[in-house]
Amino acid sequence: MSQSAENPAEKAPETIGETLQDAVRLSRQIGEGEIKHGDVVLEVRDLSVNFWVNGEWFAAAENINYELHAGEVLAIVGESGSGKTQSSMSLIGLLPANGRASGSAKLKGIELIGLTGRELQEIRGNEIAVIFQEPMTALNPVYTVGFQIAETLRAHYVMAPSVAKKRALQLMELVEIPEPADSYDKFPHQLSGGQRQRIMIAQSLACDPKMLIADEPTTALDVTVQAEILKLMRELRERVDAAIILITHDMGVVADLADRIIVMKDGRVVEHGSSDEIFNRPQHPYTQSLLAAVPHLGQALEDNNPALKVSMIAEQGQTIPLAPGDPGATAALLMESCSIDYPGQGRRKPFRAAHQINLRIDPGRVVGLVGESGSGKTTIGRAAVALLPVAEGKLSVAGRDITNASNADLLPFRRDVGIVFQDPGSSLNPRLPVGESIGEPLFLHEKLRGRELSNRVEELLDSVELPKAMRNRYPHELSGGQRQRIGIARALALEPKLLIADEPTSALDVSVQANVLKLFYDLQERYGFACLFISHDLAVVEMLSSQIAVMKDGHLVEIGPTPEIINNPQHSYTQRLLAAVPVPDPDEQRKRRELRDAIIAAQGVS
Repeated sequence: MSQSAENPAEKAPETIGETLQDAVRLSRQIGEGEIKHGDVVLEVRDLSVNFWVNGEWFAAAENINYELHAGEVLAIVGESGSGKTQSSMSLIGLLPANGRASGSAKLKGIELIGLTGRELQEIRGNEIAVIFQEPMTALNPVYTVGFQIAETLRAHYVMAPSVAKKRALQLMELVEIPEPADSYDKFPHQLSGGQRQRIMIAQSLACDPKMLIADEPTTALDVTVQAEILKLMRELRERVDAAIILITHDMGVVADLADRIIVMKDGRVVEHGSSDEIFNRPQHPYTQSLLAAVPHLGQALEDNNPALKVSMIAEQGQTIPLAPGDPGATAALLMESCSIDYPGQGRRKPFRAAHQINLRIDPGRVVGLVGESGSGKTTIGRAAVALLPVAEGKLSVAGRDITNASNADLLPFRRDVGIVFQDPGSSLNPRLPVGESIGEPLFLHEKLRGRELSNRVEELLDSVELPKAMRNRYPHELSGGQRQRIGIARALALEPKLLIADEPTSALDVSVQANVLKLFYDLQERYGFACLFISHDLAVVEMLSSQIAVMKDGHLVEIGPTPEIINNPQHSYTQRLLAAVPVPDPDEQRKRRELRDAIIAAQGVS
């Protein structure tokens, strides 16, 4: 062999993952010629998915039919359990062991249903890639993110480590990871949620797939990070001309990205049409109710909003009238120049997560606290229930100074506060029936026993609109919405004066979220507790709050009445935050994108 001959393993491919054997394989499996914009990439006919449970088959999806074209985004929407994820995972053989798929799904003429072994392995990653919902669980925590992208390339192609690393860095640059060379050697936990999601996208694009399945790609992200990811996906669709299946329950995201929409309910397609048809002229009652349940920033207070079924007038943008607070009454929560630190561990110094916070919540009022992850929202909520110490300033709850309170001093204080956590599944004891979890505060603080305790638990279940028989079930036997109701019942067991609600609806479907929000509104009106409602969903905060406080980098940058914050934000960060909120209207969402781009350009930020 000539000394000048090139080593094919050292030659960087001209396009992502392109090698001689790859070109041969593509020509054999996909057919001659490149896929062009508008070409049919996937044909699905009578696709059904069933699971073998307790000796019989249960249908998760039935008789699904659609086509997917190059450069097109097809959104599959519906509530949890509708079959949207399982029907898509069946395309690449990712069903659980007790699942089976039938019907037909052809990728450029190649039948996917029933494909196994090496043939299926070549389809995965090469032709169809998946962006999973939670990158923290999809990425391996013991390997650096750069290595995981490079490993994907080397698993499919003959490629030297140096070439794979070079390609991985190019992919990280493609998805706009800051300082790719530095981030290459970071582990998943060292990146933010948005950066981890970008790594997942880079990994999915590693082999230049013709089709992407994006399973709830923005559910766990803040609105500003979500806006960046959506912008990235729009650009990638144009850049690589991939066909995308978008699985989501967020209709704002659908309005931002989708060309066509499939609506699923109980495993069946109930409506299929263009984005314009589904949003502006929905035909099926379920589609209509699904759209009606979506919180819409700026329209939450209209009396025709079926999502909350609240018949309130909204004259000149007034907020929902909550239980009136007496200006002369003792504040339910009062933070005066409070700074909050996370204690140091080992060589790590204490970290100041909140700086000089001044915040007051009067009895019967709901104050929304918004901001990105890491802004200090949850820190304030945890300090308010004495789960974090106050380093500077003064913190009072219901007139009780807890700034330097001892554990003995905090025992009576616990009666005055309650907290609803973001994930009720992890905050409830999995070994206790939910009735015992609800009754535990009553047992410890009010010393209730026997029939008296049992009656009180049943009253609380009634208050959150759950059947009394559910008290004997365990958390894993309940749906997400039911677990959240249990969490609310437990938090209200002692009738607290202050309730901290930390992202209580972020992981719920829109219809379930609407029911939980209505329940929350009714309970707040009935019990009259003050509430700090922490969320990154401004449409939800607008529905419930009389005031909104905005956090950024541990500082409270703006606070005011809800209509003023929503309609006339003063701080540049608040303006960007509001402009990033997706709304379930394709035309309006297009205008909001343009507005956000203009704000970012004017302020010189990203």
